[in-house]
Amino acid sequence: MKYAAPTTIDEACSLLAGNADAVVFAGATDVVPQMRGGRPEPAMLIDLKKIDRLMTVSCDGDTWRIGAAVPASALTADTDFSSDFPGLTEAAGLIGSDQIQNRSSLGGNLCNASPAADSVPSLVVNDAVAVIASAHGERRAAVAEVVTGPGRTSLAHDEIVVCFELGRPPERTADAYLRLIPRTEMDIAVVGAAVRLTLGPDSTVSDAAVALGAVAPTVVRVPAAQTALVGSRLDDAALAAAAESASAACNPIDDKRGTVAYRRQVAGVLTRRAAGIAAERIRTADGQPRRQPNHSEPNHSEPNHSEQGSS
Repeated sequence: MKYAAPTTIDEACSLLAGNADAVVFAGATDVVPQMRGGRPEPAMLIDLKKIDRLMTVSCDGDTWRIGAAVPASALTADTDFSSDFPGLTEAAGLIGSDQIQNRSSLGGNLCNASPAADSVPSLVVNDAVAVIASAHGERRAAVAEVVTGPGRTSLAHDEIVVCFELGRPPERTADAYLRLIPRTEMDIAVVGAAVRLTLGPDSTVSDAAVALGAVAPTVVRVPAAQTALVGSRLDDAALAAAAESASAACNPIDDKRGTVAYRRQVAGVLTRRAAGIAAERIRTADGQPRRQPNHSEPNHSEPNHSEQGSS
């Protein structure tokens, strides 16, 4: 098996185009365990962490750009990003242990295409767009369109995700992410729920987004739950309707971590709780000046070296 560490996007795409059995990785926190578990070794492993654009966090005007290989630990330590996207930051902070956090990334979490990926529901409710590069140029796709099934994506073999673009949220907007796992930490979600809300001046919900993970082959958006929340003041009836809609939208499987009925019930409970957390964040921020990100110059993110990096 060969190893390559390109320093440009063009070089990485050329290596992919010229090697049908090549595999890219941003942290190797999935690919290494998969090979140890018996998956055939690729002819070439291509390390993307030497490419500056994939390791950069920036905010240009009203648009955040998060490099696809930026370590999760760099995002959770970024107070400007966390202020705009507390739920997405929470989700990124749930990808593995502290050591794994120094290697894992949003790009890897997406492209591994696990139905239970923690960061993907939060990316979806925030309307994140993936910038995708190949030898033929770049294209953009909604994150919700990238994963097509367990272990499968819509990316061509010679394409890589370069970064994610997220618009800064409007005033009085916040997101939240919750998951249920069998253990206290370091486990795969039985259900994950992301909710983003915008409240009007009278605390009526003017916009809502709900997405569920681990309840279907891909992340599920729940338009009916969104409709139940919009126009309400998050009264019990609206929250109950949203929870019921979330449960109905699930298409889960029975496995050792949860039954179909259990996952459906949990999806409703987590949706209701996440909506409450998002609303409380908006109320807590009322009266405080909107934080202005200090990311006009690209920030090349590095892992937190006070912790041991994963192998």
